[in-house]
Amino acid sequence: MLRLRPYKDCDARVIVNWIKSEFAFRQWCADRYETYPVTSEDMNQYYRRDSHNDRIWGMTAFDESGIAGHFTMRFPKANQDEIRLGFVIIDDERRGRGLGREMVALAVRYAFAFVGVSKVTLGVFENNPAAIGCYRACGFKEVKRQKRESYQCMGETWDCIEMELIKS
Repeated sequence: MLRLRPYKDCDARVIVNWIKSEFAFRQWCADRYETYPVTSEDMNQYYRRDSHNDRIWGMTAFDESGIAGHFTMRFPKANQDEIRLGFVIIDDERRGRGLGREMVALAVRYAFAFVGVSKVTLGVFENNPAAIGCYRACGFKEVKRQKRESYQCMGETWDCIEMELIKS
């Protein structure tokens, strides 16, 4: 059974070890980090930039075996009625066991019950079918945008799928 707690600097040394390739790295962070491989200090510096910003925070999922996953939550709009999930990652050695779905479901519950939002959104690259399947299993639906969000990753253009889950 997974539980959530706020991200701590010591989590970074575990999380960065889950990223075994530049492809997986870019699927996780797009262009938010300049170089691969990312170090725990890189990750902590990234989060320190927002340490005084109450609109974004990191969360860590854990169980009796230790840290199992990580994600960020942020308010993308001024009205704070929406949470956007980002940097969603699960321990690569524990994938395929439903932990991603469990962690995302916890994030959604937290957003609705404790943060009090009415909508949770996220973006996922089209080339990440496992993540897309996880989000769909949690109830997220694809949202059509007027202009698709794209990133330059590894010499290619990667398109994002926008997804949302509205509180029922």
